[in-house]
Amino acid sequence: MARIEVNHIRHSYLPNPQKDSDFALKEVHHTFEDGGAYALLGPSGCGKTTLLNIISGLLHPSHGKLLFNGRDVTRLSTQERNIAQVFQFPVIYDTMTVYDNLAFPLRNRRVPEADVDRKVRETLDMIDLASMANRKARRLTADQKQKISLGRGLVRSDVNAILFDEPLTVIDPHMKWVLRSQLKQLHRRFGYTMVYVTHDQTEALTFADRVVVMYDGEIVQIGTPAELFERPRHTFVGYFIGSPGMNVLPVALEGRTAKLGAQRIELPGVPKAEAGAVELGIRPEYVRLGREGMAVQVSKVEDVGRHKVVRANLEGREIAAVIGEDDEVPAEPKVRFDPAGINIYADSWRVEMGA
Repeated sequence: MARIEVNHIRHSYLPNPQKDSDFALKEVHHTFEDGGAYALLGPSGCGKTTLLNIISGLLHPSHGKLLFNGRDVTRLSTQERNIAQVFQFPVIYDTMTVYDNLAFPLRNRRVPEADVDRKVRETLDMIDLASMANRKARRLTADQKQKISLGRGLVRSDVNAILFDEPLTVIDPHMKWVLRSQLKQLHRRFGYTMVYVTHDQTEALTFADRVVVMYDGEIVQIGTPAELFERPRHTFVGYFIGSPGMNVLPVALEGRTAKLGAQRIELPGVPKAEAGAVELGIRPEYVRLGREGMAVQVSKVEDVGRHKVVRANLEGREIAAVIGEDDEVPAEPKVRFDPAGINIYADSWRVEMGA
């Protein structure tokens, strides 16, 4: 496995980029530790696949360096980097059997046949295709073909890293959960360096030890799932992580009080915000709905099974609150903000709060 250093990488698909907006990756500087399980998470067009393809060698960056275990591999090919990559859509050999598809990368490296057989059968069990080992790949469904692609990425034990580019897009929801769990088990067992690209927060948060959230060609936060939920570093992380996303409200600060229209909200500390547009962020899970606090007008109640999402208006701003499935909405509802869930942002970036 490899320690992957992305050293001030910038990339543009234009021949002569002049300004920041010309770059698909504005500047990324990060280290993927040896044996780590990472997810690159963000919306379409944020630069996550561009970064993955630079790591794999399918793209060479416009600026910066890429190091594997301290060695500069920026201009090396994918083969020279010894990378396994699984793509969004199946890439397989239709004329080969399922078994031979998995065996091919091992035989190509002259692995002894007994070891080939052991590794292939182990991988077939892992992806639940053992009963189809001797079937031609062309006869399989799209999700079965994608499982072969996953298997080809997992069958080798000598790779520096395994890269996944939205690999579960064509797989049914239940099998997605099964394969994510199996990938997690594989990582714990063998310690592969894994980088997994997705726009699906559930995939990212259940697969990765650390999630790299990307927005507009930049990394806006790297953290554990708990860190991303509790302390979003940027308002985009608050919007993007969680369902529903974080409430973000424009406020004015006065010491340890935030003013929202006619309302005054006590903060857990004094924000260190010196300038910029100031906003208060609080997740719906920390909005307490009851008969005390700030008056709101409820516009909608969504029953999503295990809880309800209450949509309401507070001082002309839409907010969401999460309540228990058996909780009632009062006739004259009011809300309070749990101080433990309050974050303050200046120009979209989180600021610390002092005592």
